[in-house]
Amino acid sequence: MNKVLNEVLMANREYAASFDKGDLPMPPGRHFAILTCMDARLDPAKYAGLSEGDAHVIRNAGGRASDDAIRSLVISYKLLGTREWFVIHHTDCGMETFTDDIMRDLLASSLKTASIDEHGWHDCCEGPGSAEGKYIDWLTIKDQAQSVLEDVVRIKSHPLVPSDIPVYGYIYDVKSGRLIEVPGATAAGK
Repeated sequence: MNKVLNEVLMANREYAASFDKGDLPMPPGRHFAILTCMDARLDPAKYAGLSEGDAHVIRNAGGRASDDAIRSLVISYKLLGTREWFVIHHTDCGMETFTDDIMRDLLASSLKTASIDEHGWHDCCEGPGSAEGKYIDWLTIKDQAQSVLEDVVRIKSHPLVPSDIPVYGYIYDVKSGRLIEVPGATAAGK
């Protein structure tokens, strides 16, 4: 059996052996949602003081307000009663290390994992690749505060998002564990 698969299944057996959360209701108990990055260094349960059942946590590359993230937020509100939302990006994000064109070029030459060094991203040159990447907006990040502001504005201006839901904008500092407010984003999210 694959090592990682075995580790996950063993951990799940231990977790399930003392599991006592089977009666939690579907709606989040604290009535809020977080949109954040999938980066493994971020643990929203810890940095936001969450327990199982407290909040919805929506994660994607960069914590961006993609169509799918907004879909999840709308469901979170409309069907499950969240009343406040957070957009939380983070320092040292991988989404700052490439552009749409770089990603498209990498995918066009190979589907294997690329590498990065002081000269930028490189493919291993083992094809085949695919041109399908040119049809995707990769939602890369040039400036963290600006991207948080853009995402809050996109969410607040979306026609399916009620105007009375506040959306707060923060950047998580991966070196200190602190949440740093992006005041312009929070102002736009009122």
